[in-house]
Amino acid sequence: MPIGVLIADDHPIFRQGLRTLLSSQGFSVVAECVSGYDALDQAKRLRPDIALLDVSMPGLNGIDAAREMVQISPRTKTMLLTIHAEDQYLREALRSGVKAYVHKTEAGTALVQAIHEVCRGNMYVSPFVSKPIAEACRTGSDVRPDPITPRELQILRLVAEGHTTAEVAKELNLSVKTAESYRTRLMGKLDIHDTAGLVRYAIRRGLISP
Repeated sequence: MPIGVLIADDHPIFRQGLRTLLSSQGFSVVAECVSGYDALDQAKRLRPDIALLDVSMPGLNGIDAAREMVQISPRTKTMLLTIHAEDQYLREALRSGVKAYVHKTEAGTALVQAIHEVCRGNMYVSPFVSKPIAEACRTGSDVRPDPITPRELQILRLVAEGHTTAEVAKELNLSVKTAESYRTRLMGKLDIHDTAGLVRYAIRRGLISP
C-alpha cells in the first residue's frame, strides 16, 4: 500500500508541484489543505501516514498544527516545509514533535528522501540549518521541556498577530474572561508586561515572522 501524504500549504502552485512530485514517486496524496486548521480536520478524518506542513500558513501555522496533530492523529508523522533556516524555528519545530524539517530550496529528491527516512523511524533535518543545532536535534539533546502550554502558545501567537482579547476568545471558542486569564498567566510566566514584548518573544520563538 502506498504511503499516504497530506499536503498543507496556502500556495496552490506549490501544492500542485508537490502533488506531481510525490505521485511520480509512488506516494498517494490523500488531501491538499490551505491552512493549519484544514490540515487538522483532514488528518483527523483520513489518518495519513505523513503530513507535510508549511510553517507559514494563515490561521494556524505549521508548527502549531504539528503540535496538535500529535494529539488528534498519533500515527501521522509530521514534517515541516519552510523557507526559514533560523535556529529558533527549528527548536520550536522539535518541541512540536515534528520528524523532519525540510527547506523549500532543497531539491525534490531531498523531500522524497526525507519522507522515506521518517517512515523508517528516523529524523531528517535540512542541511540549510546550523550544523550544531541539527546534530543536537538528531540526538535529542536540544529538546528541552517547554514552560509554555500549547493553549498558551495559541494565545501568544494570536496576540502577537494583533488580535484583541475578544477576537482571541472567538477564534479559540473561549469566553473573554478565560482568554484574558490565559494572557495574564502567560505574561506572568514570561515576565513580560506589554504586547510589544509578547510580539518580540513570539518572533524569537518562530511563532510569527518578523
